[in-house]
Amino acid sequence: MPLALLALAIGAFGIGTTEFVIMGLLPDVAADFGVSVPTAGFLVTGYALGVMFGAPLMTVLGTRISRKNMLMLLMGLFIVGNVVSAAAPSFSVMLVGRVVASLTHGAFFGIGSVVAAELVAPEKKAAALSMVFTGLTVANVVGVPLGTFVGQSAGWRVTFYLVAALGIAGLAGIAKLVPDMPKAEGVRLRHEVAAFKNTQVLLAMAMTVLGFGGVFAAITYIAPMMTDVTGYAQSSVTWLLVLFGLGMVAGNLTGGKFADRRLMPMLLTALGGLAVVLALFTVGAQNKVTAAVAVFLIGALGFATVPPLQKRVLDYAHGAPTLASAVNIGAFNLGNALAAWLGGIVIAAGHGYTSANWVGAALAAAALVLAVVSSLLERREPARPTTSGVVAGSPGAASPGVTAPAPSPAGTTSAGKAVTAHR
Repeated sequence: MPLALLALAIGAFGIGTTEFVIMGLLPDVAADFGVSVPTAGFLVTGYALGVMFGAPLMTVLGTRISRKNMLMLLMGLFIVGNVVSAAAPSFSVMLVGRVVASLTHGAFFGIGSVVAAELVAPEKKAAALSMVFTGLTVANVVGVPLGTFVGQSAGWRVTFYLVAALGIAGLAGIAKLVPDMPKAEGVRLRHEVAAFKNTQVLLAMAMTVLGFGGVFAAITYIAPMMTDVTGYAQSSVTWLLVLFGLGMVAGNLTGGKFADRRLMPMLLTALGGLAVVLALFTVGAQNKVTAAVAVFLIGALGFATVPPLQKRVLDYAHGAPTLASAVNIGAFNLGNALAAWLGGIVIAAGHGYTSANWVGAALAAAALVLAVVSSLLERREPARPTTSGVVAGSPGAASPGVTAPAPSPAGTTSAGKAVTAHR
């Protein structure tokens, strides 16, 4: 794999750390600014909303510059946002810093996914995507626990300064290792938007919302579930979250490996397994061993869907994939917010903390139904040869209304040159 993927993974590690580390530092931040913990929770909500709206906004703004330059710009904005958060004199200023940092999240992973896919041979696309997302999953195993420990020991501001330093490392790596990959000729914003007319792109995004929503329906309420229902001590929750993070790492790498071979079978298996595990978790939460196993499997099966779903969006939005890829990242956060809200409703209705697992199982099952529909539609797509030799209607074909990248005089696209240079 090209070293450029490592630079992207470092950036992803920083982004993943800043997204989740705030959850363990909310009491410290609230006490420092003299606000309640629920008020401090707006730092989480604000970040999620920033990701949702920032993904398409930042991607559209970056349509006129090269992908490498846009990635560097995003990392620069990420650094600024975290420095503002670390040095904030008031809660409102810190909230602004969090939103600024969040604006880079969706666009970084969206554009980074496109770059990663173009750096490798077609049969290694999903594996390359999983390498980038490994930075995000490892952040949950290493970055978040370490950042929480540092914040509780040396002060939460130190944590955000360290995250900014990670951003500097990611920026330097991108500048040094990622090749200059100009935007494909003939592709404009209207072509990027036209990709959303493709039914398969929309189905993949809906699966992203529902599938990963199933994960967060359970994980959002994991702390009270594990302490009040399972009987774990409060101090054990951190290690259970590390176990969840390890599952994410394993699932991400497995999903990337097998999605390059049999994408839809991999996706169907992961979503089906996720629905079953979440349903069984309703009963398994009563036992410490089965609960721990379920937490690991939820992370593994949930993140095993990420590389195949992201690759599916890239494949069907071929020719203008950047905006669709970024919006799909925003779909993860939409699923997180939706699942947390639905889980809160059933818990507030008096059904207990484990009822959130049923919500998660229902969401995962709905994603599985959409995956079956997507697979059936794919089989019915006509095989119509195009001038480029790609079968129209297949994942490698351009979306309706999307102009494919124009070939260079040498007979390859600019991205193709980069691929050749870095294989």
